[in-house]
Amino acid sequence: MHMQISVNTDIEIKSLADLPKLKLLMESLKMKINKSKLARDMGVDRRTIDKYLKGYKPKSTRKRTSKVDEYYEVIKLLLSEGSIQKFYYKRVLWQYLKDNHGLDCGQSTFRKYISSKSEFQSYLKSEKRKSTVSEVVRFETPPAEQAQLDWKENIRYITKDGEILYVNVYVLLLSYSRFRTYNLSISKSQSILLSFLTESFEAFGGVPKTILTDNMKTIMDEPRTEYQKGKVNEKFFQFSKDMGFEVKPCIAGRPRTKGKVESPMKLLDEIHAYQGKFDYEELYQFVQKLCDRINNSYHQGTGKIPILAINKERNLLSPLPHERIRDSYRIDHTPVKVNPSNMVTYKSNQYSVPPGYIGKTVRLQVYDNHIFVYYNTDLIVQHPIRQSKINYKPEHYADTLARGLPSSTNIEELAMKNLEAINEVYKNE
Repeated sequence: MHMQISVNTDIEIKSLADLPKLKLLMESLKMKINKSKLARDMGVDRRTIDKYLKGYKPKSTRKRTSKVDEYYEVIKLLLSEGSIQKFYYKRVLWQYLKDNHGLDCGQSTFRKYISSKSEFQSYLKSEKRKSTVSEVVRFETPPAEQAQLDWKENIRYITKDGEILYVNVYVLLLSYSRFRTYNLSISKSQSILLSFLTESFEAFGGVPKTILTDNMKTIMDEPRTEYQKGKVNEKFFQFSKDMGFEVKPCIAGRPRTKGKVESPMKLLDEIHAYQGKFDYEELYQFVQKLCDRINNSYHQGTGKIPILAINKERNLLSPLPHERIRDSYRIDHTPVKVNPSNMVTYKSNQYSVPPGYIGKTVRLQVYDNHIFVYYNTDLIVQHPIRQSKINYKPEHYADTLARGLPSSTNIEELAMKNLEAINEVYKNE
């Protein structure tokens, strides 16, 4: 509200902050201030007028900065149009920044910050996956009663070397404890599925009574529908008998009946946050670390931590079948020793492994025309099976070469020339 006091000079009162100037003027003129009239004219209490006349100054409101502000440029780069990394959810972006850039704030704080930035909010809104899951009636299953099987197939992944892979991730989840196992594979073969389930049962410490699954071809010859029971294929049916569980396929087109495993599958969208960052072996390790993180995290739906809740469920699972039966479904692991050239031999041809394994025993797993090399439970490298006598991955050769040369040497260029020479020597053998 504006008001004017007319004396020998004019003073315009625009706000309460102008009252000290009025006081000085009135005192210099030896005039008395009518506080009641000022209060009525300005629509405030008389005591407020008195307080401001005595020099009260409200504290200036300092614009608070968010601790996420320092990550603005990083977020901007990650969400830029040219980035091959994809973030479909704020949760995934928050986790990525925590794991890789040291972000230290709660998820709710981060979500609020992103929502306040229209440029980030619009990106996530445009990228967000549309949910296809209908409303589900919540139900719980008793311990050891059920596990749910699902997979994400044909995930397009660009490795750090620019190679395009189409990978598949199997998930088996115990319905009561929500403890789960993940497996990354470039194959969709039934042998991979049976080996994964065998190793999952061993990780659980037993076998659940039933496995709820969709109508994947590696399990069903004929899908279950509203009008027919469906038909489990002969090999998977025999596997279920040998392991001691019953197969319960969902009705085709109703994935919501597997709600407990469908929801955790969304967590695999974190893979897209690492597009271009890993090779295949590193991606495999990432998926295993993701699984461990979830198993060790508080589950909002159950109020339990899966790694602890499985202790109650494990005691009620059916016993594992004899090791001989389990081994018949496990993809063979052949133990081999890494030679002084940092290579392993398969069918008279040699394949490189990462540095640091010379003299150690590793295990080879061969399927789908690829060799997978494991040290303990870690996948350390995979090679396509070739006819060449010597098969180096360039980074393995370069690292081995660098150990015996001065740091000033152009290792990558020398490695490239040497590998070309090696390939030339062996190509006709």
